[in-house]
Amino acid sequence: MCGIMLSLGPEADPAIFRRMLGTLAPRGEVTETRYETGLLAGVRRLRVVDRERAVQPWHSADERWLLCYNGEVFNHHELRAELSDLGHRFRSASDTEVVLAAFAQWGERMVGRLRGEYAFAIVERATRRVYLVRDPLGVKPLYWSRSPGCLHLASEVKALVQAGAPVVEVPPGHHGWVDEDGQVQLRPYVDLLSLGASAPMVEDPDEAALLVRTTLTDSIRVRLDTDLTVGVVLSGGLDSSLALLHAAQLHPDCVAVTVGVPESPDVAYARRLARELGVPHEVVELRPRDIRLADVREAIRISELTEYGDIINAVVSVPIFRRLGELGVKVALTGDGSDELFGGYPMYHEVGPETSRRLFLHKIRNLCRTELQRVDRTSMAFGVETRVPFLDLALVELAMRLPIGLKMRDGQEKWIVRHAFADLLPDYIRRRAKNPMSYSSGLHERARLYKPFFARTHRSFGYHLLEPVRRDFDSVLMRCDNDLDAAIAAGRARPDYTVLEHARDLVGAARWNAAPMVRRLVSPRRNRGDEAPLPG
Repeated sequence: MCGIMLSLGPEADPAIFRRMLGTLAPRGEVTETRYETGLLAGVRRLRVVDRERAVQPWHSADERWLLCYNGEVFNHHELRAELSDLGHRFRSASDTEVVLAAFAQWGERMVGRLRGEYAFAIVERATRRVYLVRDPLGVKPLYWSRSPGCLHLASEVKALVQAGAPVVEVPPGHHGWVDEDGQVQLRPYVDLLSLGASAPMVEDPDEAALLVRTTLTDSIRVRLDTDLTVGVVLSGGLDSSLALLHAAQLHPDCVAVTVGVPESPDVAYARRLARELGVPHEVVELRPRDIRLADVREAIRISELTEYGDIINAVVSVPIFRRLGELGVKVALTGDGSDELFGGYPMYHEVGPETSRRLFLHKIRNLCRTELQRVDRTSMAFGVETRVPFLDLALVELAMRLPIGLKMRDGQEKWIVRHAFADLLPDYIRRRAKNPMSYSSGLHERARLYKPFFARTHRSFGYHLLEPVRRDFDSVLMRCDNDLDAAIAAGRARPDYTVLEHARDLVGAARWNAAPMVRRLVSPRRNRGDEAPLPG
């Protein structure tokens, strides 16, 4: 994956362009550019597929089209074979070249054939028209901004703030053209708010389990198609454990990385699973007192996030991907997205089926600026391409066809996933309740101490040009008794916390950090007779 940057228009300035592209340097290993009058295009390329020949910006054989591409198309082998049968001749083995050939063959209809995580821009050099595409879930980012006489496109907000103008996000599942006058006209090719609506519900548990197992296994398989070492971000929970179990079976060269308080249950579960699978395992030991204001500031700078909870999660994510980068790992899997698909949050089970479906779809639609943005920025800040198998479009569509009763059953969230892989998952993982790492180890509450500084720090980097920091939607939803429409309206009416709310939150965090609760949470469970012992 890469960082892409384009400036188009009569006032495109090479000096400004170079500074913008320079902010994307961590996203890749080499800088590749092409300068023409009114067209400045550049890529900071992370070399993953056909590392020597997939040089960007990629141009078509007739020089008509130029492509700046970020991401991976996982079905590029199949598309290459089909395009070859249609007469296309290829100069490389890269998915980059396949994307441009697919556009040359099928035009805009090509988006329906791509399976992957991507964002790209295709420029018609003679007219300077640009075709923009972002993947269905928004795993890979793309933004644009306009200055006098110039339109800028980039993978991150930080590259565009130098223009000093409002920044606009290309929505997930959208594509369209920037015309000669610089007008951006986009439309959806995937409607995230109606996923699964046209297909029948899957009511039978065994049929649902088989479909979940087949679809997720295939999703992980295609994301392991690399000759590079694959890292797995292992929390010790259900979703990341499934990713590691498959990686250990399907890829000969994988490693696991965990972050947490040394004595925490999460680290214990992760250590046991990695040991039983024979997978090399790195633990980044982090205690609550290790998190300082400088770490929070750096997490905000890297992540560009706009909700308080996401920023706190980014504080914990940064050390994971820093370590993967130090290990030389370029490709990693995470378990992100499973909670949003399979009912990992209480809100889904506290309302009726129709409301729960709307909540599912709302969360999925907003992943691009919450969980997925955190994963993209914190990983690519250290040159790590993160792949999210739970958010393959086929699996998302399937999850929306499953009734809530298959997602929560017998008091257990994500029941259908546990049932689907019952023979593969160790009991200590399969039966384990959801226990977010940052909460269980005290890391979340430590980072929460610095919440009053989040908005000011966010503004200091210019990220408010996209949108300001705002209150956590989940907390607004809870206060609105899980009424989605009321929560959306409340968020618009008062986007940020009040001074009084911040003060109350700070007092709560301070009391928590001052109490011995952290020691109790991370101590061995022998003093807690109502719970099972930690795995040994």
